[in-house]
Amino acid sequence: MVADKQTLRIGLIGFGCVGQGLYDILEQRPETGFEVARIAVKNPTKSRSLPLSRFDFNADELLQDPTLDVLVEVIDDAAEAFRLVSEALRQGRRVVTANKAMLARHLPELVQLQQEAGGKLLYEAAVCGSIPVIRTLDAYFGEEPLRSVTGILNGSSNYVLTRMGEEGSDYAPALAEAQAKGFAETDPTLDMGAFDPRSKAVILAAHAYGTFLQPDEVLNLGIEDINAVDIAFAATLGRKIKVVAGLQRLPDGRVTALVTPLLVAPSSPLYSVDHEFNGVLIEADFAGEQFLRGRGAGGHPTGSAVLADLAAIRQGYSYQYPKLTASSPTYATDLELEIYLRTDEDRLIDALDFSEISEEADEDGYVVGFVALSNLLRVKELIRKFGAFVVRTGVVRPLTSTPATLTQEVSL
Repeated sequence: MVADKQTLRIGLIGFGCVGQGLYDILEQRPETGFEVARIAVKNPTKSRSLPLSRFDFNADELLQDPTLDVLVEVIDDAAEAFRLVSEALRQGRRVVTANKAMLARHLPELVQLQQEAGGKLLYEAAVCGSIPVIRTLDAYFGEEPLRSVTGILNGSSNYVLTRMGEEGSDYAPALAEAQAKGFAETDPTLDMGAFDPRSKAVILAAHAYGTFLQPDEVLNLGIEDINAVDIAFAATLGRKIKVVAGLQRLPDGRVTALVTPLLVAPSSPLYSVDHEFNGVLIEADFAGEQFLRGRGAGGHPTGSAVLADLAAIRQGYSYQYPKLTASSPTYATDLELEIYLRTDEDRLIDALDFSEISEEADEDGYVVGFVALSNLLRVKELIRKFGAFVVRTGVVRPLTSTPATLTQEVSL
């Protein structure tokens, strides 16, 4: 006979979409053995689904409460989240967070704090909502080399692109529909500008390759300026445009990471990941391809990932980071990407300095060719400023101006 689960008292910091979702799940499933004992929020005047008496208004009080077994941080302020989570870890506390922006900026420090003070931090909910990708990389593929991890990591932009492809509509009405359905924020910049999936890619890089990256090192290009010409261009090739985060081990052993619109072929499992869904394709040296698909956002899907972390903490699980070693691969940016660029600004074409052009269409204002990744990183704000749109074909190669230590083109 299985003994009753010990009830763990949860200190919940934040009661937005994810916090409310977790609370709802635990109310519906009391047999899980988790009790939301205290809830800290910032604004005492905001209308909420629970009476005012259920809330605290100083999160630090939860950190000082020894009766709380686990702290769950689900606020949208990355700086405040780091302050709270790092202090909790210094105390040796057990913490679950969903804050991908905070993790992307501070993961090395948080890993070190766990090692020094004995706390535990889990964050499955920070990447891909309900999809258990972090645990899969950390535990299942902890010892196996990975060729690539590619994924649609943002449901908001994926919904907009799906609707544009289905209806032939422009960007603005597709975005408005996503906002009306709750799939996109009132300020869509983090999602549509690919900042959100960039944070997630940085987190995945630590688990897939043992490489700590800073977000600013990783190219992120969004879809704010996409239009019907771009959708039609993809359609003529039999492809869809998706915002894809790509992590890949290059032939020389180094690793690169890119988060941009990509022309996705029907042969890819990502081709059929539509609307608000996320999908992650893992290609391992020995296991081959593994594909995970699920809801990537929303209170209940993301709350379910928090619940999974709570259950893992009760079982004593912690991330092992098996690939964080002295021989972790270095990060490569000395590459060229084949891109489609639509712009009416010759200055932007000059600044990108194409090394090779394979197609030009003056009537539609686009050019296809190879550009150095370093140039894209340097002028990405100019791309946004000029209202240009860039999508990758998927082909990556070594810089043509340097000795060819990589002897083949790779697809990412």
